[in-house]
Amino acid sequence: EAAAIAAEAGRLPERAAEIDHRLVSLRTRAQALTTRAGQVEPVLSELRRRFTAACWQDLQEVPGQAADTVRQAELKLKDARAARDAQRWPDATALLATARALLNTTDEAVSAAGDRLARLNAVQKDPQGEIEKTRFAIRDAQRLAMTGRTTPDPRHARPLDEAVARLERAVEGLTGRHPDYWHFLTETEAVRSAVARVVARIREERGAGH
Repeated sequence: EAAAIAAEAGRLPERAAEIDHRLVSLRTRAQALTTRAGQVEPVLSELRRRFTAACWQDLQEVPGQAADTVRQAELKLKDARAARDAQRWPDATALLATARALLNTTDEAVSAAGDRLARLNAVQKDPQGEIEKTRFAIRDAQRLAMTGRTTPDPRHARPLDEAVARLERAVEGLTGRHPDYWHFLTETEAVRSAVARVVARIREERGAGH
């Protein structure tokens, strides 16, 4: 038992150093995210100026939420420091994990606005590229569905026909002065996901010898 206590005591400096390193790393990240959160408002302003409300409405609260979440993370880091000083290692570790999770959430939210603007810019400039990418995925799946058959299996043909119709509706929606490009993007992504599920099902069935 004495040996175990001595071994544990010997690990204390290592444990403290590890927690100190994580504290510094997460504090630096919190500061960087505070700076990045401050850059979201200009991005939102550009989104509001150039795109219809449906393209950016869900991002409205990001600056405020990001600031709140960073504040929560900073409080957790303060508590983690106190736990580390009191050598309450499990508490310190748990608090650091919570702080990291809060900062991850903030990172995703702050990145979302810039990503949204980049994707909307791309599709506004070249909607045809998104349309062709989706049509290619559908055609590829249709070819696979017809491989070795004279007529496609209705279980595969039906969702692929629905995918074609859904894509056409999305394309028709690109009308007017301010089209809802975000709806268009979410629809084309949903179409490609549906098509990918059909492809996976066909391959699985053929692999199983159905």
